[in-house]
Amino acid sequence: MQYLPNVIFIILLFVGIGFFVKNVSRLKRNIFLGKEASLIDNKTQRWKNMAMIALGQSKMVVRPIAGALHIIVYVGFVIINIEVLEIILDGIFGTHRMFAVLGPVYDFLIGSFEVLALLVIVAVVIFWARRNVIKLKRFFKPEMKGWPKNDGNMILYIELVLMVLFLTMNGADYQLQQLGADHYAAAGAFPISSMFAPMLEGMSIASLVLLERSAWWLHIAGILFFLNYLYYSKHLHILLAFPNTYYGKLTPKGQFKNLQSVTDEVKMMMDPDADPYAEPAEDATVPDKFGASDVQDLSWVQLLNAYTCTECGRCTSECPANQTGKKLSPRKIMMDTRDRLEEVGKNIDANNGEFKEDGKQLLNDYITPEELWACTSCNACVEACPISIDPLSIIMDMRQYLVMEQSAAPTDLNNMMGNIENNGAPWPFNQMDRLNWSKES
Repeated sequence: MQYLPNVIFIILLFVGIGFFVKNVSRLKRNIFLGKEASLIDNKTQRWKNMAMIALGQSKMVVRPIAGALHIIVYVGFVIINIEVLEIILDGIFGTHRMFAVLGPVYDFLIGSFEVLALLVIVAVVIFWARRNVIKLKRFFKPEMKGWPKNDGNMILYIELVLMVLFLTMNGADYQLQQLGADHYAAAGAFPISSMFAPMLEGMSIASLVLLERSAWWLHIAGILFFLNYLYYSKHLHILLAFPNTYYGKLTPKGQFKNLQSVTDEVKMMMDPDADPYAEPAEDATVPDKFGASDVQDLSWVQLLNAYTCTECGRCTSECPANQTGKKLSPRKIMMDTRDRLEEVGKNIDANNGEFKEDGKQLLNDYITPEELWACTSCNACVEACPISIDPLSIIMDMRQYLVMEQSAAPTDLNNMMGNIENNGAPWPFNQMDRLNWSKES
């Protein structure tokens, strides 16, 4: 019976990590439903971007208040959970504070963890107030109703509970150390939890052990729950921000990609010696479909972008189209892409690994042409994103499908393209009349 807690802990750990690995496998499968994208260039710059943006939070601090609070939560949550390693080892081997042999170093670590835990609690409360009391506008756009809104609050509640459990566990442990309880040798420094020691005075050793053990079990169970909750939450960016910033776009933001098949066609048209009726070369690259109408038409990097989206709304708050009342929201573009990708993934799971046509697609069923054509392609959303997400690339690929596959461009755009074809300029004037303005007195 003395090993029963250890066995229960190992089972809990095995189930929690096993379910997480299964979710990661599903996530990887869904991302690689996208088209191939070879991004092996300039590795030095990519590693630098990942270090600066994902690890260093360099783009978060553009908005100082939110940036500073996010860094506190990020650093605090990551560093505090270093103690999870000790908890796991204690749970497996039946020890208590295994790393206490580090002496003064251990005291410093536990003391630092406690200070960070308190700062995380303060930051989480402020974040909650910004969402639910102050009600910042970017958190109350149409796409932020229902689950997206509840998910944002749920994460804050989980983080708050985990930090409170951590301090409760330490506070009870501190009291047990003062009372000389068995298995609770003096170890660690408790600058925060010891402040609440008077609240625990008068409790028996048995009650304190029950409190400490309950907080200990709930803390590790909560961490495993949080780990598996990530897949269903916008907080998946905790894991994906690193690969997403590594594979982020390195070319200038105003530079668009060219289709090789279109480039070849234009070169042929400009070549006076080319035969317009010649058969295409055998190695000519002609895509099966121009642009994208569904998630499988996008690249795997764009799908990684969709899963990485934090739903923070910085992109939408910077979007000039959205600011003028148009339906476009870059955040919604990413959320819709992720939702459709999840739907496709569930379809594959339900049909033994094969996608069964469901009569739906990303275009029209999730994202409307009205949203796509509202975009000014100014790149404000790309610049604003704190983790290198590129909503514009998805918008442009879907526009390309509308133009080249469905000839469904807006009338003004069709007129412009017709003028370019006929007049060599976007205006409806004959080339011979271009300089008439200079003759006016």
